[in-house]
Amino acid sequence: MASTADIKNGVVLKIDGQLWSVVEFQHVKPGKGGAFVRTKLKNVVTGKTVDKTYNAGAKVELENVDRRDFTYLYNDGESFVFMDATDYDQLSVPASIVGDAANFLLENQQVTIALNNGNPLYLDMPASVVLEITYTEPGLQGDRSSAGTKPATVETGYEIQVPLFLETGTKVKVDTRTGDYLGRVN
Repeated sequence: MASTADIKNGVVLKIDGQLWSVVEFQHVKPGKGGAFVRTKLKNVVTGKTVDKTYNAGAKVELENVDRRDFTYLYNDGESFVFMDATDYDQLSVPASIVGDAANFLLENQQVTIALNNGNPLYLDMPASVVLEITYTEPGLQGDRSSAGTKPATVETGYEIQVPLFLETGTKVKVDTRTGDYLGRVN
C-alpha cells in the first residue's frame, strides 16, 4: 500500500478491482481544513475518465503496469500472436483486447502492449499507419459543391472513405484512432 504522496501522472491505481491510470493530479492545501489530492483517473481497459478526491495521507493501492514493444506476427483465428522485441517470447492476445486495432494491424508491425502481471490490458497503436488500397471503384467526376469521397478497402480488409482520385494499389496513411484517410504516401 502507498499513500497519496506517491500519486503521479501515469501511475496506475487499483480501485474496486479495476485499474485506473492517473491522468492529472493536484495537491490542494486549503486555508481551512485538511489537505487533499484531486485526481483525474482514466480506466485502463474501457478508457472512461472520472474525477476522484483523496484526503492527504490516505492509503491507495498501486499496480505495476509494464509497457513493452511487441511485433505483430499473425492471427490464429481466435487470438492475435505478438513477439516480444527483447526476449523473442510469443504472447497471444484475445481479439476482445485487440479491439478496433485489428483493422490496422499488418504482419511485422511494431505495437506497444501494456501488461499487468503478464496479462495484456490494451494495445497502443502508432498514431497512423500506411496501408495499400486493395479495391476501390473508379472515381467519377461530376457536379458537386465540395470534394467527394468513395469507399475503399485496404489490405487489412477494413473499409475507409478516400477522395475520388485514388485508385487501387495506392498507399495511403490512415489514422488508427478514427479510421480517417490522412493522405497519400509515395
